[in-house]
Amino acid sequence: MGAYILRRLLLIIPTLVGIMVINFALVQFVPGGPIEQIIARLEGGGDVFEAISGAGDAGLREDLGATNEKYLGARGLPPEFIAELERQFGFDKPPVERFLDMMWNYLRFDFGESYFRSISVVDLVLEKMPVSISLGLWSTLIAYLVSIPLGIRKAVRDGTSFDTWTSGAIIVGYAIPGFLFAILLLVVFAGGSYLQWFPIRGLSSDNWADLSWPERIADYFWHIALPVLASTISAFATLTLLTKNSFLDEIRKHYVMTARAKGLSEGRVLYGHVFRNAMLIVIAGFPAVFVSVFFGGSLIIETIFSLDGLGRLGFEAAVARDYPVIFGTLFVFGLIGLVMGLVSDLMYVWIDPRIDFATRET
Repeated sequence: MGAYILRRLLLIIPTLVGIMVINFALVQFVPGGPIEQIIARLEGGGDVFEAISGAGDAGLREDLGATNEKYLGARGLPPEFIAELERQFGFDKPPVERFLDMMWNYLRFDFGESYFRSISVVDLVLEKMPVSISLGLWSTLIAYLVSIPLGIRKAVRDGTSFDTWTSGAIIVGYAIPGFLFAILLLVVFAGGSYLQWFPIRGLSSDNWADLSWPERIADYFWHIALPVLASTISAFATLTLLTKNSFLDEIRKHYVMTARAKGLSEGRVLYGHVFRNAMLIVIAGFPAVFVSVFFGGSLIIETIFSLDGLGRLGFEAAVARDYPVIFGTLFVFGLIGLVMGLVSDLMYVWIDPRIDFATRET
């Protein structure tokens, strides 16, 4: 097993480098880089993408072609100013050199500073992390605590009316887009048109500092209730049906019939024999779920409920071409995702020792 873990750890290096190379190469062909963003703001355009799409100044493209300017909208600006911007952003170096410098810094966990926020990437991510942790933690816990018992119950009562109406309910929940359900919750419960039971923005009230600890806990859950419910609704279907199908496959096997023939109670058969085998695929996939809900972020949910988390951070960084934030978070979250893939395999072995990845060819 030690050799297998070492091989997987070594495989992480070229995989992560490949991810960074592909994304770095794609960015080189995307218009509207950081320097164009600065130029657009200086020219009062507000957004460089208006000029690129043709929605802004209709003559910018003609000006660019006529003057052979390097950057869109740079006509009339002193060349020394453009050269200084290139030096500040590091664009005075060839792309290969910039990539190698970036990767060397990342290997030392030096992710630099945001181009437009005057804050380090690490501090920026830590600033947004509480929102993503809140949404991810409670969404995952609720999904597992509800879906696993429900899936087991549906497997035991397969084909009954209970199985039928619960399947219909979770499919309807899965079919409703998360953002639409979020809007519905706002309209009904957050003062949109009916009730005003919950706040519509942030993770805490304005008087947070004046509250006692019990009041702070209650205030926190009061604020997070609707966003968590909106982000969890679609997770029930997949996890519930996965649990049900896993239990059905195990219940129909010969060892279950043998255990029943020996006179074991249904509970002993179900939770003493079936549970570990049936839950293998569900529990072993938890690390991947952990990464996706903690670090993926939900842009739409965060926007609707005025939450400033990693989802909005990633979107704003992409729009502003804030490369340190884009590539820094990509490196960190990519590394975490690859490590969690290895952890998933190790959880398989921990749950079922009969699985031995060490004997498998990689």
